[in-house]
Amino acid sequence: MRALREVEQAYSPDEDRPLGSFLALMGTYAAAVVAGGAVVRASGRELPERISAADLALVSVATHKLSRLITKDPVTSPLRAPFTRFHGAEAPAELDEEVVGTGPRHAIGELVTCPFCVGQWVATGFAFGLVLAPRATRMAAGVLTAVTAADALQLAYSAGEQAVEG
Repeated sequence: MRALREVEQAYSPDEDRPLGSFLALMGTYAAAVVAGGAVVRASGRELPERISAADLALVSVATHKLSRLITKDPVTSPLRAPFTRFHGAEAPAELDEEVVGTGPRHAIGELVTCPFCVGQWVATGFAFGLVLAPRATRMAAGVLTAVTAADALQLAYSAGEQAVEG
């Protein structure tokens, strides 16, 4: 533990960077992947040779949307509240939140406010879903992809209205 604190201090002397807690989060992710692999093996299913282009596109858009829902959406803010402080609106239907706390609390806060970080977890879930429950996974991913398209249309409509007014 002392060696880790020394590494943390040398790595970032002026800012709390909870490297040990980040290691724990990486371990949690790795354990989830191992557990998912065990479930796949126990189910008797095989991993596909490759992911089809259609599934890759569907899951990519759905991963983007679900990651932003988890990390930025006002409705999911109660999940982030123990790890963040509200600062205001950042974009349409997205919040700006500051990570608070130290150690595990800070590390989890960094995870749950970073769509890029959460994206890895979400994409992994979709990948296992495509193997274990492909129909349900495609349905859920399809809904998230449709919402993403609808969001783009809403933003385009708003931009068009502003162009006409301004």
